[in-house]
Amino acid sequence: MKTKILNFVATVVLAFVFSFFLSWWSVMLAAFITAIVFPLKRAAVFFTPFLAVFVFWAGYSFLLANGNDFILAKKIAVLLPLSGSPFLLILVTGIVGGFAAGIAGIFGKQCQVLVKR
Repeated sequence: MKTKILNFVATVVLAFVFSFFLSWWSVMLAAFITAIVFPLKRAAVFFTPFLAVFVFWAGYSFLLANGNDFILAKKIAVLLPLSGSPFLLILVTGIVGGFAAGIAGIFGKQCQVLVKR
């Protein structure tokens, strides 16, 4: 349980720091590094980075969209088949980032296992 919390917090912190210098894929790098440093088992390898980046991206996009009363988020949600809902757009944003981080977490675990052998 302690390793999951450490992995979660480290993923969020690294993703936040990397987002200042790198592009959107910085969350994948954060999940990859934390999967190597704080190894997890079974489904937690995917779901812990998934939840960490989901919370980070959804929270960050909510803060950005809230700053302008969701004007841009509403316009983008109209372009996508989301019925113009900015909150659904924030949910989709978090899910996409979460999947990217979860897959990177699995890759980090596989690289750790490969190097261990």
